[in-house]
Amino acid sequence: MHSGIKFKLFVMMFLEFFIWGAWLPLIFGYLPALKFDPTQQSLILNAFPAAAILAMFFSNQFADRNFAAERFLAFSHLVGGLSIFALAFVTDFWSFFTLMLVHCVFYVPTISITNSVAFASMKDAQEEFGIVRMGGTIGWIAAAWPPVFILVDWAKVPAFGTVGFVDWLGAVLGAGLTGQALQDATRWTYVLAGAASLLLAAFSLVLPHTPPKPAAAGGESLAWVEAMSLLKHPFVFVLWIVTLIDATVHNFFFNWTGRFLVNVGIPGNWVTPVMSIGQIAEILTMAVLGLCLKSLGWRTTMIIGILGHAARFSVFAFLQDQKELIVAVNILHGICYAFFFATVYIFVDEFFPKDVRTSAQGLFNFMILGMGALVANFVGPWMIDVVFKTGDVVDFRSLFLVPAGLAVVAAVLLLVAFHPPAKQADGAVRSTGNRIIRRGESSSS
Repeated sequence: MHSGIKFKLFVMMFLEFFIWGAWLPLIFGYLPALKFDPTQQSLILNAFPAAAILAMFFSNQFADRNFAAERFLAFSHLVGGLSIFALAFVTDFWSFFTLMLVHCVFYVPTISITNSVAFASMKDAQEEFGIVRMGGTIGWIAAAWPPVFILVDWAKVPAFGTVGFVDWLGAVLGAGLTGQALQDATRWTYVLAGAASLLLAAFSLVLPHTPPKPAAAGGESLAWVEAMSLLKHPFVFVLWIVTLIDATVHNFFFNWTGRFLVNVGIPGNWVTPVMSIGQIAEILTMAVLGLCLKSLGWRTTMIIGILGHAARFSVFAFLQDQKELIVAVNILHGICYAFFFATVYIFVDEFFPKDVRTSAQGLFNFMILGMGALVANFVGPWMIDVVFKTGDVVDFRSLFLVPAGLAVVAAVLLLVAFHPPAKQADGAVRSTGNRIIRRGESSSS
């Protein structure tokens, strides 16, 4: 792949995940601060997974078959950026919910579409995708750091120039806002996300042209129907179910970890940097992902990613007095994401036909961003505030053992039941009756 194209795709991924990383980690504390009740919070949080479900049936079909992907990306980020920007200035439930829903409906499909734009320009996805996708990892990390300076109690910081720079910076880093002031200032994260989205809307116009792909001759006109039909193959169906479990576990991390970190003594303005440690580790894991896939194979690589969740949640559960270890274990997030979710995206690109590939990405995003998040957002608040809470005290040990156990179950299921066919040159599966048809192979061969 040409270095200029690779750079553009890297920037595309950087901005794509900067947008999401700017607002997601802190929203779980921001919504209660706006006095939204648990039902209202769940409705707002589930706008994202609901949009992922809608994308599977509409947006990805539209991008696959009818519209140049980069233009669809530009329009989506224009509308999504304006709506997320406006969230900084509303505090009533219906306005907040409506704007969040609009943002998610336009943003969520772009996660699949950016993958499709990237894969369309690659000659060897296993070798090249990790490096390009690393841009998204760095974008998420970059989004974690502005809150360190935004969520500061400036009344406690000496005027710049009255003390040395090192002393001034130390005062800034140590003067995080607390309580209601912290939650009120969180609204600026939506301004940050909106600005990044509008920038990506403009940048999308210079991305490699990715034209629509009409249905293959004799193929299904609805791309999502053809993508769904591939679930008849056991190895695809098993991976789809494991993806649901792992996505639920993954989203429990975002639901609960912010509150957990504050509970063990992490300052409020340092929560997002601590949670971004995993993305820093993800840079390394993305860089070596291609090598790991070729040496370990699909199944082993994915199992390692899933078990990373079990290890991290076990540390949260049993070592709550070890603050340094709790911070350090977040490094496993890089393995959890790259070795499972990024691997799934590469697997889809290699095993699904070209004309339904965006919809196939959407099929798995249906679980990763849709059903997994939906389950976590409905069950997560209830578990932390009702099931495992007595008075004002949350039993974090018992709480975190739930996702740790689910991760082990998913790993065992993958080990026992996931058996993809041996990869052939330039091979991708296509569903025809009960057969698997590969790219470059006719249905009559």
